[in-house]
Amino acid sequence: MNSNVQQLFAIAQKKQKTIIGLMSGTSLDGLDVALCRFSGSGMQTKFELLEFETIVYDDFFREEVRRVFSKKMVDLEKLTLLNAYIGSFHGELVLQCLEKWQVKTVSVDLIASHGQTIYHAPKHQHQQKNYPNATLQIGDGDHLAVKTGIITVSDFRQKHLAAGGEGAPLALYGDVILGSKKGENRILLNIGGIANFTFLPADASFTGIISSDIGPGNTLIDAACRKYFNLPFDADAKIAFSGKTDPELLSALKDHPFFAETLPKSTGPELFNLDFVAIAQVKSSTQNISPKDLITTLTVFTAQILAEGILKNFSAEGLRVFVSGGGARNPFLLQTLQKMLPKNSIQNSAVLGLDADAKEAVLFALLANEAVAGEPITINQNPAVLMGKFCFPK
Repeated sequence: MNSNVQQLFAIAQKKQKTIIGLMSGTSLDGLDVALCRFSGSGMQTKFELLEFETIVYDDFFREEVRRVFSKKMVDLEKLTLLNAYIGSFHGELVLQCLEKWQVKTVSVDLIASHGQTIYHAPKHQHQQKNYPNATLQIGDGDHLAVKTGIITVSDFRQKHLAAGGEGAPLALYGDVILGSKKGENRILLNIGGIANFTFLPADASFTGIISSDIGPGNTLIDAACRKYFNLPFDADAKIAFSGKTDPELLSALKDHPFFAETLPKSTGPELFNLDFVAIAQVKSSTQNISPKDLITTLTVFTAQILAEGILKNFSAEGLRVFVSGGGARNPFLLQTLQKMLPKNSIQNSAVLGLDADAKEAVLFALLANEAVAGEPITINQNPAVLMGKFCFPK
């Protein structure tokens, strides 16, 4: 037997597996690195977060990625170079974390790498009848595996696409395994660049589970902060608290067909970006809005479309909402969301044992655990597949 396959076979048989989950989101704030321990698989999975760190990207990295991010026309050489560079660079960051945590590479069974999303193109968005749903993440897994010496599982979204899904949101599988509780209706709401949620019904029925993107999370707020304030995001919502909401612009932002589409659906910054905002400003004659009022309005818009997405599809009575992602640290957004959902308990996902910042990295580590130890799970109409490509270090 090939030695790589033999090693993977041995890992699959271990009662406990140590897996590093990596997540680099559309906000480009940094690489989330989660060192996790798993036992079991599927609904019998037991999980422990051993270490977590977000390594903030420098301006060079952000600007290089933005050259090819969410654009229809890009420099193909730059895209090719970044695919190799990001894989190797993420490997270096993993090694830095392991050294800091005093963890030897030989004690880590797998790395689960999400990669860096460059373009998300569901069919309802690209509307080209001869082409399927598609998405692209770069940061080659082989480069990461060779750099670290650790078997790497990567490119998770392609199997979901191949099996008929949109490639997002993949949080569904981890949310079901780690977040379900019989007798309690729950929504696990992740507010990253794009916001998504998973509804987990109290009867624990897989047929009642719904997972979908809702719309923009932090992406519009962050983009406006970069343009008007030279800031990566609105820390502690200081700008949002200082401005006021423009009702005409708010109405124009919400008047988009995506919000009327049925669940499940997915989207990305390809649709929700500053061009989208500019069109709404022209429509509402608010081109002269002050930057701080723009940030406030965008934050209220984000909270309202999240709340309305929940209210439109679920009974609010007794529904518990658990929030994760960067938006969980935006107090203005959360206060507005709570006002819109007065009958609901809104809490940080940390109360479930899922660190709000680490959650997405943990969920990809879980997908890697499923890839080696699990079996496909049929959840409503979602593809019953195990995801991820295996990349060996030698």
